[in-house]
Amino acid sequence: MRFSRSATRISASSRGVPSVRGSPSNLVRWLQAGRPKTLLLAVTPVVAGIGSAVFETGRLAPATGLFTLIAAVAIQIGTNLHNDASDYERGTDTAERTGPPRATAQGWFSAQEVKQGAHVAFAVAFLIGMGLVIRGGWPILAVGIASLAAGYAYTSGPRPIAYGPFGEVYVLLFFGLAAVGGSYYLQTLTFGGTPFLLGIALGLPAAAVLLLNNYRDLETDRAAGRRTLCHYLGRSRARLLYAFLLLAPIGIIVLAWLPVNSWTALAALPLGTRLIRELFRGASGPQINPLLGQTALFQATLAGLLLVGFGLSRMT
Repeated sequence: MRFSRSATRISASSRGVPSVRGSPSNLVRWLQAGRPKTLLLAVTPVVAGIGSAVFETGRLAPATGLFTLIAAVAIQIGTNLHNDASDYERGTDTAERTGPPRATAQGWFSAQEVKQGAHVAFAVAFLIGMGLVIRGGWPILAVGIASLAAGYAYTSGPRPIAYGPFGEVYVLLFFGLAAVGGSYYLQTLTFGGTPFLLGIALGLPAAAVLLLNNYRDLETDRAAGRRTLCHYLGRSRARLLYAFLLLAPIGIIVLAWLPVNSWTALAALPLGTRLIRELFRGASGPQINPLLGQTALFQATLAGLLLVGFGLSRMT
């Protein structure tokens, strides 16, 4: 099912979001198009991977860490922009959508312009990645190519990842295992249990962000032919899965790193339980939007608390 272009243009003011049409330049629009609130999901696993590597080896490759971080953010921005344009073209972003405004649907830029922005972001990630390959070799080349390909495939091609039930798996793999593992490997040139378990622990709440997004848009996604995991689970089971995706990482971290003061991760429990409670109390539509950012913050909080635990262990 497709919608006409005129039907998919949504005014910012109609959803309570201030329009940026009066801004003196397009800078604010491009910044919003890149969805800055989602960038924490790209930054957190990289910082955690670097931090855990430094804890285990006592050494830091600062330039490598900085370029790893920039490449991860560039891939995230490219994926966001490509998703923005592709969803518009497929008719997913309609007036009934209750999420934050999208640049193409708002009419700020054409779909072609937004896709060109995505290409630029992916090109930046590719060029930086080539430098990282010099240090990390073929494993980093493989991870980089897979990440770029997944960024395009998320909403492109005959079977976009975002339009099926495996989006959360995609997030777990690339915002968890690949991001943590790749960052750790670039620092140490080794891989082991630490980046694997930490990648799972941080990938689960990242997947919870996507689950929430699809939970909010369930009806409009169905109308557009999008069959996400929420479509198959239904709202009640999706809420249970959300609770698991937030609580399981705490258990993983505490049990996996008991000798290094991992009990600090328990401090994230109040935030996690509050988010779960709000969803179970019936949060829907625009009420979900604040929970998205807070779930990303929960992931960052977990990573920060574990790094605090690592630091306490070094001091004792």
